[in-house]
Amino acid sequence: MKANRREFIRKTAVVASALAGGGTAVHAMRVTLPGSGNVPGKQGPIIRDAGMQMSEAYFDGFNQHKIALCRQMDVLGAVGGINTRMVGLNEVKPWELEAVKAVKNAWDNQGLKMTVVEGPPALGEKTKLGLAGRDEEIANFITFMHNLSKVGIDTICYNWMPVIGWYRTDNAKKGRGGALVTAFDNVAAKDLSPTEYGTVSKDQLWKTLEYFLRAVVPEAEKAGIKLAMHPDDPQVDQIRGISRIMTTVDNFKRMLDLYPSPSNGITMCQGNFSLMGADIPAIVRDFGKRKAIHFVHFRNVRGGKYKFEETFHDEGQIDMYEAMKAYYEIGFRGPIRPDHVPTMAEDSNSFPGYSTIGTLYANGYIRGLMEAVSKQSHSI
Repeated sequence: MKANRREFIRKTAVVASALAGGGTAVHAMRVTLPGSGNVPGKQGPIIRDAGMQMSEAYFDGFNQHKIALCRQMDVLGAVGGINTRMVGLNEVKPWELEAVKAVKNAWDNQGLKMTVVEGPPALGEKTKLGLAGRDEEIANFITFMHNLSKVGIDTICYNWMPVIGWYRTDNAKKGRGGALVTAFDNVAAKDLSPTEYGTVSKDQLWKTLEYFLRAVVPEAEKAGIKLAMHPDDPQVDQIRGISRIMTTVDNFKRMLDLYPSPSNGITMCQGNFSLMGADIPAIVRDFGKRKAIHFVHFRNVRGGKYKFEETFHDEGQIDMYEAMKAYYEIGFRGPIRPDHVPTMAEDSNSFPGYSTIGTLYANGYIRGLMEAVSKQSHSI
């Protein structure tokens, strides 16, 4: 008790002294950290990007303008697919070692490090719908994982949306200041005609997912690969007769429980989880306890699963500072990238959600949050 009182008096004296000299109490009371020289009032070392791997998506190949800007921003992680056409190997299967090596080396030559494969080959309708030929497709996926491991890529972002993947009813809705954003309204989508596959039930998709996980997760463990399931986007019950199952927090927990493993994890696409009704900082901490977050899509939205629009990072419904703070506090230090940025003035909307100028704004915002949470964790 006396020790606590003495400490209180000591701190009060420090604050008073700082104020008298024109300083502030905040600066006077910062914590001294290991490596800071134990000098009173000195800030400890701040971890660059909060220790996370800032990355950018390149679904349009070697976009030299974006690559140059990302090198200048020091955003050096590359996320994309294994596109054999990018490296002149049209006749080589994308899961083969020759293709994987060539794409990895091509990114190295650009000064970037490929950190995540998003949209893996050898994972299509045969596997997700349980059609003839799925075992061969799964075998190719296993080969792919082992080949990624050989070149130092350890994360695969995938989804369980057969036939119809990412879907929007409007790719050019006017947002803040006239920027173009993507949007979805289920009223405009619910009466669309079925696909050639007819009605696909949720039960069927759960069965095919379990079959896939039981086949690939043991091999992922051997290869040191982290499988990161992406939410369905949007999270409606079905589109054109094709059901969707990765649509709720509880369903993600069910997926993780199908085959518990450090290799079986998620892509925390926080816009989608917010549209499910989840509190993002809380769910990050919840999945963080499981060490299940392998990859982050840092984005913001407005609305709910049946009607929503993308937003700039600083104007949607997610508390982005608290979200970043949660990632930092759970010890997430993996790859993170902005997603679904608005198309800004004088930029092309040919690839909605991936505007180059919008990417600049998003990465600056993300880095600012990273510095803020890192500094806050090192001060009283």
